[in-house]
Amino acid sequence: MRGTRRTALVLLSLGAFALAGCGPDSSKAGGNADGKADTLALMRSDAKGSIQKAADNSGKATSVALTMSGTADGEPLKGRGVVALGGPLKAELVIEDATDGPGTIRMLGTTFYVQIPAKDRADMDGKSWMKLDLAAASGQQAAGEVARQLDHMNPAKQVQMLVDSGSVTAVGEETVNGAKTIHYAGTMPVSTYLGQLDPSIRSQVEKTLNEKSVKEAKVDLWVDEQYNLRRSRSVLGTTTDLTVDYTDYNKPVTVEAPPAAETFDFAEMMNKLKSGITG
Repeated sequence: MRGTRRTALVLLSLGAFALAGCGPDSSKAGGNADGKADTLALMRSDAKGSIQKAADNSGKATSVALTMSGTADGEPLKGRGVVALGGPLKAELVIEDATDGPGTIRMLGTTFYVQIPAKDRADMDGKSWMKLDLAAASGQQAAGEVARQLDHMNPAKQVQMLVDSGSVTAVGEETVNGAKTIHYAGTMPVSTYLGQLDPSIRSQVEKTLNEKSVKEAKVDLWVDEQYNLRRSRSVLGTTTDLTVDYTDYNKPVTVEAPPAAETFDFAEMMNKLKSGITG
C-alpha cells in the first residue's frame, strides 16, 4: 500500500494546482509578424516583457498534455497525462511507480480516483479504485506535503511565478521537442512561491518547507515563438526537482469516474478505522 499512498498524495498535489488556475493559450498567442528569427531575438532581448506576454496568455487554453519527471518529496516521480483547463477540473494521469508499476489517476473537480495496484486489491474488498475528496483531505499533513507538486505542472502558474520573482534572465535559445524556445531562469523567495498556492494547502506546505530549511524556489521556463510554455523546471531545495513538458494544447479531453461498484471511499474507510479505535 505504500505505493498506493504515495500515488494518491501526488494526485492530491496535482489537484492543488488545478484548482488554482488554468494554462496558456496556444491558438491565440501571437508571434512576431516579421518572422521567427526576429521573434526569438526579441524574446532574448526583452526577457521580462516576453515572460509577461506569456503570462498574459494564461487562462485561455482549454487543455494540455504533459509529461513529467524528476523527484517529489525526495522520491523519483515520472508520469504523463492530459488536463482540461478553463472549467471544472478534468484530468487523467499515469504515474510510474518503481514498486507497483504504472497507476492511473483520474480527477473530476475536487474528487480524485486512484487506481489500486493489483497486489493490494484483496485488502480493499477487491476494489480497483480509491476515491479521495481533495476538499476533505487537503488539511492532512501528507496531502499538504505533496500538494505543491501539481502546482508545478500548471503552465500559467509557472509563468506567473517567474513574473512575480522580479528577476528574469534569458539563458539562451534551445530546442524542446522540436520547437525553438528561449530558456528563461529566475529565483524567488519561498514567500513568493507560497503566494501562488491554493489557500487550502498553503500553510501546510509552508510548514514542510520550513522544516526542510527551503529558503528559495528556482524556476526555469522554455517559451516558444508563440509565447507558449513548452517546458518548466521547478527546484525547491532537496524536496522537489520536477521537469514538465507541455504539448497538444486545446485538444478534447474525456475523463469519466470509474464504476461505483469498483470504487471504495477513502474518507469512509478512515472514519471506520477511527470508529474502531475509539469504540
